[in-house]
Amino acid sequence: MPSAKAPVRIDLAGGWSDAPPFCELVGGDVVNIAINHYAYANLDVDSEGKLSVNYGSDIPIGSGLGTTGAINVALLSVIKGAEKCEELAYQFEKILGNHGGRQDQWAAKFGGIQHLKFIGNDVERVTLKPPLSFNRWIEKHLILADTGIRHTSGNLHSGVWSRYDEVLPHLMEIRQSGRDMAQAVQRDDRFNICEAMKNYTDAVGKLDPALNQPYVMLNDLPEVLAWKGMGAAAGGFVGIITRNPEATRNAIPWDILDWKIDFNGLELSE
Repeated sequence: MPSAKAPVRIDLAGGWSDAPPFCELVGGDVVNIAINHYAYANLDVDSEGKLSVNYGSDIPIGSGLGTTGAINVALLSVIKGAEKCEELAYQFEKILGNHGGRQDQWAAKFGGIQHLKFIGNDVERVTLKPPLSFNRWIEKHLILADTGIRHTSGNLHSGVWSRYDEVLPHLMEIRQSGRDMAQAVQRDDRFNICEAMKNYTDAVGKLDPALNQPYVMLNDLPEVLAWKGMGAAAGGFVGIITRNPEATRNAIPWDILDWKIDFNGLELSE
């Protein structure tokens, strides 16, 4: 019987711009990296022809790492197959009332380092292939830390989209941070990787200061170069780029998640 695993992701910049109505009216740009923590699903049919599906994940829902999207990609792939399971997963979540975008499902399906361009209801996927030195650097110097605060990204999105005209200039800044991040990652331009992440975080704070509030202690750590709340922020995991990973690990009060880049994406087997 079919079984599947699909990776969760970290997002470096551009999140929020992948969600409607902004992506439909303007267009969005997100850079994310699939990582080696997974959602799983398997389908079984018993001797009487009764079907059952089981699914779960390594990472809690509400963590900011796109867990729900990864779960639904794995789930829909065992039911319908791998073809277009990322879009099916997005539409399934939309039916359930999720107001988020498509970046989580595309990361879970395709893996690797992606620059995702959102144009209306279409997604253009550009696989970034920076030098291997970038991979080694980001895996060492970007710390993933879990604040322990869980959130529902759909609720966070609803509060922002209800003020669309007010926050539109900040969403434009967020989109630009995604574009800048894509260029910097492809060139392994570490200074501008940090600048794009800082610009993104500043713009998210303009959407709602509460989104960044759980992480502000990081501003007091001299070795921290940039940080951002994963996903919609306001808790869950935070990504921290630091010049001294050991010092940062010792200074922060949160649990650390070790990670590597996942280049395989969805793995579906019979």
